[in-house]
Amino acid sequence: MFSNREVVLNAMLAALYFALTSLTVSISFMQIQFRFAELLILFCFFNRKYVWGVTLGCFLANLVSPLGLVDVAFGTLATLLSALLISFSRHLLLALIYPVLINGFVVGLMLYFLFEAPFWLSFAGVCAGEAVVMIIGYVVFMLLKKNRAFFKTIGATRMTDFKF
Repeated sequence: MFSNREVVLNAMLAALYFALTSLTVSISFMQIQFRFAELLILFCFFNRKYVWGVTLGCFLANLVSPLGLVDVAFGTLATLLSALLISFSRHLLLALIYPVLINGFVVGLMLYFLFEAPFWLSFAGVCAGEAVVMIIGYVVFMLLKKNRAFFKTIGATRMTDFKF
């Protein structure tokens, strides 16, 4: 069950995901993508309930995808799966691998089937962009690590040690 506060925080996360993707739409889709909103998926590490806000934000952002409804369905499913795996991870650094590989595979397949783009090239491009964003997200959380007020504000239910 979600409290009113958790519903509001998830709605804010979804809105932020959508806004960040909308502001960077030219680099958020296709083969080499830097969807900076994806760093928000790391919130799921600290509170599993954020899986829903991130997934909703991804769903809304994918409504404007050049890949159409295929991205709405499969891109959102890839984010949901990544968020769930991150939420059960024990180490934040290892959790970065899930969205990199899952998005690389799913988006790579979409590009292969929709545009006949070479799968492995698409996979590598998407993985590279996602890895850059995940590393940026990790650095952001490392910088926030000592800020207990931030983690209290986001309702972190766990503070599993994360380090380089």
